[in-house]
Amino acid sequence: MVKRAVVVGAGIGGLATAGALLNRGWSVTVLERADGIAGGGTALGMWPEAMSTLDELNVGAHVRAHAVLSYGGTILDPHGDVLARIPASRRAHLVSRVRLLHALHEALPHGTVQWASPVRSIDDLPESDLVVGADGIHSAVRSALWDRRAQRPLGTVAFRGVVDGDVGSVTETWGEGALFGITPSSDGLANWFACLRADMSPPPGSDAAAELARHFSTWHPAVAAIVSRLSNDGIDRRELFDVALPHPYVLATVALVGDAAHAMAPNLGRGACESLIDAVVLASAVSAAPDVPTGLQRYDRARRRRTQRIVRAARTLNSIATARRGLGLRNGAMRLLLGGRSSRGAGDHGTAHAAGSRPTMSA
Repeated sequence: MVKRAVVVGAGIGGLATAGALLNRGWSVTVLERADGIAGGGTALGMWPEAMSTLDELNVGAHVRAHAVLSYGGTILDPHGDVLARIPASRRAHLVSRVRLLHALHEALPHGTVQWASPVRSIDDLPESDLVVGADGIHSAVRSALWDRRAQRPLGTVAFRGVVDGDVGSVTETWGEGALFGITPSSDGLANWFACLRADMSPPPGSDAAAELARHFSTWHPAVAAIVSRLSNDGIDRRELFDVALPHPYVLATVALVGDAAHAMAPNLGRGACESLIDAVVLASAVSAAPDVPTGLQRYDRARRRRTQRIVRAARTLNSIATARRGLGLRNGAMRLLLGGRSSRGAGDHGTAHAAGSRPTMSA
């Protein structure tokens, strides 16, 4: 008898979970409140482990064909001096979020995703053997069955977008209470991201482009060139939170994946990657186990401790990268730990670190 799953949410984690379950013979319905895949979105860094997962979902070749492969790099200070160099052996494929979403969706049978289908109550879900909450940081599934207070503010605000033109590599620049990153993306675009402490950030509804230019225009030329080209209609602004769930990610025949379970600060570039891995591990566990609850327990044991460690590490790095005090100690420690040296002008040439191998808010 074919087992049935209902997946709530058609983001990266939800689409990947649907694909992984379908590949193992399940019948799957995905419920998504939006009426389709949203356009836009910045670049995501796909680590080798995530690329292996995409191969299992039969979309790896498509992603590689449209991604930029990034190697090694540098973390800078606002003058363009090198704080740290990352070995060229560290690599990641950079692909736009919307292209990845389309690839995952197109790999599913037509009609798998029911668009414009918000879930207002768990009791209203179709009958199934398995329910997967893949509905993001504001998860309705988590709020209904787990902890409404799992979200924690990071005290920072992120701004992200893309501009036309190619950049050859990835940079991340750390200043006082702020950071600014530039990465290649697919489709001939350059991805940028900024993070400021909340009390330094322009408020919602303000002229964000002008405020970002005011803050970052005195940084090294690679940053100044990007902020001089920003327009408000291309800026995504969001206060940052993570999720610290003090409970297992599973309850009877219900499981959480991706941001619903372990939303994390974007500084380690792991969020999308961990969502993909969740999907394949969950599908494998429930398909191999004698029953769904046993399979979900195996999934939880495989994923909860690992992802919670990454949540903690990403939160710490978000705080360090946007520190307002002790910058000399921070910068000196980065040079010592990661082999940086003072080298003025690196920011002029876009020397970079590999997204996914070190801090990057692009994923």
